[in-house]
Amino acid sequence: MQMWHEMRRFPLAVRLLLVNQLGVNTGFYLLIPYLATHLGQNLGLSAAVVGVVLGVRNLSQQGLFLIGGSASDRLGARGVIIAGCALRTVGFALFALGDNLPVLLAASVLSGFAGALFNPAVRTYIAQEAEERKAEAFALFNMFATTGALIGPLLGSALLLVDFRTSALTAAGIFAALTVAQALVLPARQVTPRRSTVLGDWREVLGNRAFLVFALAMVGMFTLENQLYLLLPDGARRATGWDGAAGIVFLVGTVSNLALQLRITRALTSRGSRARWIVVGLAVMGVAFLPPTLVADTASPGWLDAVPVLLGALLLHLGVMIAQPFVMELIPGFGRTELTGTYFGIFYVVSGIAAAVGNAVVGWAMDTGAGGDAGRLPWACCVVFGLVSALGVAWLRRLGRLPTPQKPALPATA
Repeated sequence: MQMWHEMRRFPLAVRLLLVNQLGVNTGFYLLIPYLATHLGQNLGLSAAVVGVVLGVRNLSQQGLFLIGGSASDRLGARGVIIAGCALRTVGFALFALGDNLPVLLAASVLSGFAGALFNPAVRTYIAQEAEERKAEAFALFNMFATTGALIGPLLGSALLLVDFRTSALTAAGIFAALTVAQALVLPARQVTPRRSTVLGDWREVLGNRAFLVFALAMVGMFTLENQLYLLLPDGARRATGWDGAAGIVFLVGTVSNLALQLRITRALTSRGSRARWIVVGLAVMGVAFLPPTLVADTASPGWLDAVPVLLGALLLHLGVMIAQPFVMELIPGFGRTELTGTYFGIFYVVSGIAAAVGNAVVGWAMDTGAGGDAGRLPWACCVVFGLVSALGVAWLRRLGRLPTPQKPALPATA
């Protein structure tokens, strides 16, 4: 497969972290999609308590990205990655062994904090190790992550035929293996001694107005990506009248990502500025929500009505494939190399909060549309999010406030 061939062009550390992301997503999606059902049906918890457990996990991750980013800068990304995987091993094992609320909350906090540690650390390590080929490295990163997100639910479904505990222990075992592999193989990078304080680092990054505006502009990318799990599957079910249609949406995305991601990134890297392609990608993501409006108010569901929804899903994935690698490539360029982890951490905090607001708006629009004759409302909201984000990045580009990464030399073809 192309991605396995291309990964060999990168240093050992990058190759290991790509395989690591495959394992991370496999273990994560093996467990998390089935956690709510386990808590509600197997343990008999109320919907409110289930919401608290899941919310604590998400808050522990989204709210603590900054800690993980700063730790990567000051302690070294390698140690933070290993610690994050080790913590998630413990957290997922607690989900398997615990059946009371204090243990479940501890599992949620540990598994969420683990993600807050290794997510910015992994991206920091890749950005530093890949040097001028960051965009290609992050394109491969997305492909390995997508593959893991496909394998995980399939493996989880099979293991659930035994029981949830088997599934959770398997996920914990995957993270334990990743922890050991990183400790044994992942090279350590020298950490430059720091004179500034952590608060001083945060003030420096938060004082970078261009970076903050860029992070806020990414509300479109993060909000619209989340609709792959909310609005588009719901639209596919409504258009066809078949609950299984949601699975086709995921299949379209997985196949298109594996087939096109690296080709798109490599083709665009040598054609124009990264910022221009981010604008194009965000615009495509917004336009992706226009085709489904054709069947948003359909009165008689049918298979042909699934075509506009699937076209929208394909366009959305295309937009993500265009924009995301270049977004990840630009983030370190906003400041000093020594603050790469802090920039990634703050980026995910700011964008995560903005995206949470965006998701709330889309959810409100879905409820409002379902209660009347406004079925197109949530789709229109998503179009606006994408286009506003594209305009925000275009404005920064016009002002010359975006970094300009060095173009990599094209590798020899085999």
